[in-house]
Amino acid sequence: MSSAPNPSQNHLLAALPPADFERLAADLELVALPLGHMLYEPGGQLQHAYFPTTAIVSLHYVMESGASAESAGVGNDGVVGISLFMGGNTTPSSAVVQTSGHAYRLKGSLLKQEFDRADFVQGLLLRYAQALMTQMSQTAACTRHHSVEQQLCRWLLLTLDRLPTNELVMTQELVASMLGVRREGITEAAGKLQQAGFIRYRRGHIEVLDRSGLETRVCECYAVVKKELGRLLDDVQYRQTAATQPSDSAIRGSLTERPPTTSPVWRSM
Repeated sequence: MSSAPNPSQNHLLAALPPADFERLAADLELVALPLGHMLYEPGGQLQHAYFPTTAIVSLHYVMESGASAESAGVGNDGVVGISLFMGGNTTPSSAVVQTSGHAYRLKGSLLKQEFDRADFVQGLLLRYAQALMTQMSQTAACTRHHSVEQQLCRWLLLTLDRLPTNELVMTQELVASMLGVRREGITEAAGKLQQAGFIRYRRGHIEVLDRSGLETRVCECYAVVKKELGRLLDDVQYRQTAATQPSDSAIRGSLTERPPTTSPVWRSM
């Protein structure tokens, strides 16, 4: 059974100190993001930022011919709409829901206001922007230098990192569009991975059976992106550990029968 939506399912929101989170909590709006829904169109004005919890959003560049390719994916590890705090209110790319789920939506003006405070929130968002740019540049290099099979493995592993399940609802046509390759290339690459026992594919569904097997076939690009995101999430891991381990002062307080200090409560919107 899936857990109820909660802001702390998004790693950036989970990393916020209690005071910073409380300023935003009342303005976080839980929204459902269906598959294929377009959050931004190229050149359009950005009004909201989205912090995905269970959804994954694909950032696409679309050519004049109509061909497109994914430059990056954003899931529970980030936020969609960095242009809102990076100095612009528009973006040349589109943002389309790749995996249906939920996200918390925040007005762009409020996110910019928090960013301009020049405190923890600004540092966290800038570090995420760096991680996202790393993903974009690595995707470009991967597309140029690595095989379709390696690209497919990279994309599958990054997607799995953002999901609580090993099954993806995804057609080969959509995967081909994400990677900017011909559908026949995806069919061939997926066939090899299925023959090796790493995945099971049926129309509209890809189930990963052997993640370690995919890791033996993937290029170095996956590790580069994962490492950069891992650096970003150090704060989340630290705060989660701190929340479960009492400090020395808390232990001393309990020995003198002081009232316990309560943790901040994440509120579902």
